[in-house]
Amino acid sequence: MARIENYSYTPQQAFNECYYEVPDYQRGYVWSEREVTQLLDDINEQADADGKSEYFIGMILVSPSPSQTDHFEVIDGQQRLTTLFLLLSAIKHRLGATEQQRAMIEKLLFTTYVDDKGEIRKELRLVPRYEGASEVFGKLMAVPPDDGSVATALKTAGVPVVGSVDNLLKAYAVAGKWLLDNFATDGELKRFWGFLANRVVFIQIRTDVSNALKIFETINERGVGLNPMDLLKNLLFRSVTPGDFARLKTAWDQITLPLAKANEKPLRFLRYFLMANYPVKNDRSDGVIREDEIYDWLTGEANSRLCAYRERPFEFVRKIAVNVGHYLSFANGRGVDGADSPALARLKIMAGGAFSLHFVLLLAAAGFPGALFEHLVGQLEAFLFFYIYTKTPTKELERNFSAWADELRTIGAIADGERQKMALNNFVATHFASAITAKTGELSDALRRYSLWSMQRYRTIYLLARITQYVDMFYSGAREEGGLGTYTRLEVEHILPQTPEDDLRTAWVAANKNSPYDEYAQRLGNLTLLEKPINIVASNDFFDKKLPEYAKSGNYLTRSTAGLVPVGKNSSITRINAKLKAFRSWDAKNIEARQQMLADLALDIWRTHDVDMAP
Repeated sequence: MARIENYSYTPQQAFNECYYEVPDYQRGYVWSEREVTQLLDDINEQADADGKSEYFIGMILVSPSPSQTDHFEVIDGQQRLTTLFLLLSAIKHRLGATEQQRAMIEKLLFTTYVDDKGEIRKELRLVPRYEGASEVFGKLMAVPPDDGSVATALKTAGVPVVGSVDNLLKAYAVAGKWLLDNFATDGELKRFWGFLANRVVFIQIRTDVSNALKIFETINERGVGLNPMDLLKNLLFRSVTPGDFARLKTAWDQITLPLAKANEKPLRFLRYFLMANYPVKNDRSDGVIREDEIYDWLTGEANSRLCAYRERPFEFVRKIAVNVGHYLSFANGRGVDGADSPALARLKIMAGGAFSLHFVLLLAAAGFPGALFEHLVGQLEAFLFFYIYTKTPTKELERNFSAWADELRTIGAIADGERQKMALNNFVATHFASAITAKTGELSDALRRYSLWSMQRYRTIYLLARITQYVDMFYSGAREEGGLGTYTRLEVEHILPQTPEDDLRTAWVAANKNSPYDEYAQRLGNLTLLEKPINIVASNDFFDKKLPEYAKSGNYLTRSTAGLVPVGKNSSITRINAKLKAFRSWDAKNIEARQQMLADLALDIWRTHDVDMAP
């Protein structure tokens, strides 16, 4: 076993004796104003209470450089170490008028040397290598914390001031402001500097990289604990040699950077990835992995063999990266190949940002042939419609989806196309169709009572758009369900106006006893989709004045309100006409009748069907 050494250091001793590098495979600087201020307040409070006693701020875990005895890679503790370094620079600029003090602090921040060309160079005592930080860190140290020139220069150069770079700039400014707020005179600041330099203590643990990474997983940094994504990364780095660190870092970036760019939560993705790709067993027997259980699940002996991240870390990382690509495609309404998927685009609208559990099933079925995958998504859309619009708690779905993912992986592995289709038809019938049948009465009741207040507005638009699309498909004879973009761009028209003139409201109250105007104005039966120019003309007028405008609409559901188009016998138009109603007046009874009509149409739309089998 590698030797483990530990040293007690003050900041003055540490930065006098050591050079630190935060390797690019570590996470970047993540501390916010809260964590920075808390550390500085804690130190200052101890300085005020007892300026003679030592104040311990934790451990720093480092790995010695193989080529330079005083150079170390920081494995853990970089948030505190970086914050101390930023604080020292801020103090240097505050004590700038005192050359001796300034020179002493500068020695803790950097040393100078002459290169082979006789040029004077600086070597910083702490260098972060992550996310472009090393390019700006030296510049940051050269200016006061309230200068702002580094951020301006970065923006002018088109360098994104995001992530760790942004956090470093903000932390430096916070440190500078904190000094101004807490020390009115140079004398007060000098006393604080004396306590920081001589009484603040941390333990520096030194060992080789492999052993340091083992220790890393047991340590949490001040204020920002290691999350399962950090710990998984650590597990993977422990499984390769230091010579492969750069390669593994590049592979890991293919996971984290796309998720960050898309503002997707890494832990949510990781949870869904595991449930979608592996059979999950736990003490609860529910097949569910919670976010705080991810690391324990991964490190279980059976699960580590199942994932094989120790034996084949690069293969495991590639698998995660491929799933990230699928995950982001699904989130954007696209298929596994990145191409537009009408079914996924519709599912994205219905799910919105509030529901994402279905990604477990989508990831599990990512290996399906394209047409089969699209079919599954269509059936999933129908299934989820019943659950979402009856406001069924998702806990039941979470348990089911984990188990169903195992079945979908099995179906995806079937080589024979017809057997695969048969297996999928059986899956849909067993799980989706049976659940839809069981919840039909509940959904019918929910739709009969549905109003604009029942759910989020985007889900009401989805509901209207899908019904409107369905009616138009019948009217035109179309067979393929497309996306909903044409319909979601329309405006939601209140047939009974939301803001009526006084005479309209008075007429309604007189004709519709015990039917509150404002309630009926928001009911589903009173809503339709209408083009903006027509909606402007229709305005807030009486129903009989609006009908001529509705007749101009491009969608038949709205147009049919003013009158059905009689076309032949046994045509697609006559068949849809049998499901529609036209109206000559608009009262509570007719709003309820139209609401029932829309509810009946919904039950026709959101239902499952078999994938076509070969003749």
